[in-house]
Parts: sequence; C-alpha cells; structure tokens
Amino acid sequence: MLEKEYPAHDMNTVFDLMQSTIDAGGTDEKAQDELLFLNHLFAALPAEAVEYGMMFLHGERELPDSVKEIIPLFIRLVNLAEYCETVDRLRDIPAQMTTEEVLARKDMMDSLDEHEKAFLKPLLGYQYSNQKVEKGPEETEGEGENGTDGGRLLLMNSQAAVFVCPDPYKTSIFYETKLGFKAAHLDDETMPHIRLTRDNIALVLVKGSGDIARPLRKFGIKYDMYIYCSEPYLLQNELSSLDVKITEALPDAEEAKQMNVNRQFVFEDCDGRHICVSQYLESYT
Repeated sequence: MLEKEYPAHDMNTVFDLMQSTIDAGGTDEKAQDELLFLNHLFAALPAEAVEYGMMFLHGERELPDSVKEIIPLFIRLVNLAEYCETVDRLRDIPAQMTTEEVLARKDMMDSLDEHEKAFLKPLLGYQYSNQKVEKGPEETEGEGENGTDGGRLLLMNSQAAVFVCPDPYKTSIFYETKLGFKAAHLDDETMPHIRLTRDNIALVLVKGSGDIARPLRKFGIKYDMYIYCSEPYLLQNELSSLDVKITEALPDAEEAKQMNVNRQFVFEDCDGRHICVSQYLESYT
C-alpha cells in the first residue's frame, strides 16, 4: 500500500519523487533504468491515459475498458512507487526496536526482492536497453546536459529475410532436409508464405517468378544473405556431409589472418542463391 501523498494530476512530480529516492542511494541498480523505462512509456501516452494512471496510483481500480490493455503499465508504476517508499522507510533506523518492530523491518526488506523481480522485464511489447552507445563528436554536439547516451526502447525483436521462389515448397524441403530448418506453412490475408527457422535465423519463402526470384549475383551483388556463426567450421562440415554445395570453402585460421574479410564460407541453395556464413565476432555486439 502506498502511504505518501502524491499530486492528483502531475505525473512528472511522481517520477521526481521516485528519482529523489533513487538518488539518495540504497536501491537496486536496476531501479534507475526501471524508472526511465516507465517514464518513456508514460511520455508516449495521451494525456487522458496518463490521467487514468494517476487515478490508479491513488487507488482507483474501476477504469474504463479503453485503458484495460495498459493496466500492466499502471501496476508497474505502483510497484516502483511502493518500492521507493519502502526504501525511504528503511533509511530511518531507530536506536532501539521491539521484537515486533524488528520483524516488521525484516518483512519490509524481504518485500524489496518481490518488487525488484519486475524491474526491466518486457512490458506491453516493449523492452528496455541500458546499453551505452558510443557516439562521435558530430552525434553528441548540441546534446549537452539534456542529451541521452543510454536507455532506449527496443521495439524490433527479430527479423526474417524474404526469399522469392519459383516453388516455395521445393525450397522449403531443401532447407528442412539439408540445412536443418523447421518450417511453418502460414496463410495470412496479404501474403501466403512459408516461414523457416533454425537457431536465431528466420526466413520467409514466397512464390514469385522472373527477375525478382533470381539470385542477387545476377545483378552484381555477391551474396543473397549473410549468416553470422560462432563456429563456421562445424556448420561447414555439417552442410558438406549433407551434400550441400560449398562454393567457397572456409580458410584455415592462419590463412584467414592474411585476409581482409572475416573468416567465412559460402554455400548455394537449391534456387542458386549464395549464402555467406561469416565468423561471428563478439566485438560486433
């Protein structure tokens, strides 16, 4: 339960109050990012939705159906507010405590763990990244104290290359039997397609003919797709054992040191596409 008096209509003041608690220290290291995450999400809401969030903070639970989908955001706000209030209460350490007061204090400390479990978990389809991005002088110029070099919302979770195929079923069988992909045959309203997945790779096969279905090297582009692989040697051996055509073999480690490209190999699929499998380097992350 919340005990502080919060303003009735000023969400910015609510965030300022929680920020002051975090600035005073003693909170989990993720609390700051959780605050920024919630602040980003509320900033993207229309004023009416923010007002309903304030009502929820003050104990109102009978909200209209129009905001039911964002109730989880309001719950996370209350969770962080309760967490900050608990941290503030724990800062006051009495000189003497009764047994009941000691047990109550322990319960408060234990409750912090429960609140912290929610910090930075994806919310409403959004995810938060606190990764620091290195910027050049031209990118940071003019940002000053108001610039941001940290947290951002991640809305793009995955991607899939689209291959146009004369016969998607034939291509799907090749990728399933030779390359270890799993297929899901899907029909939506706009584009019947086959989705192929393996590890972190996804492909979408659609039916088409003519130039759009030809390998990109016919147009001067060397590869149709790159796959980054932590162990390309193992993958090359796997594909070779299944009689997949290797058009460019993986160089050995010593030879690769003299090359001006990543250590890589290239294979050809049943439609003539050339797929480059390149050594994955941690420095790229």
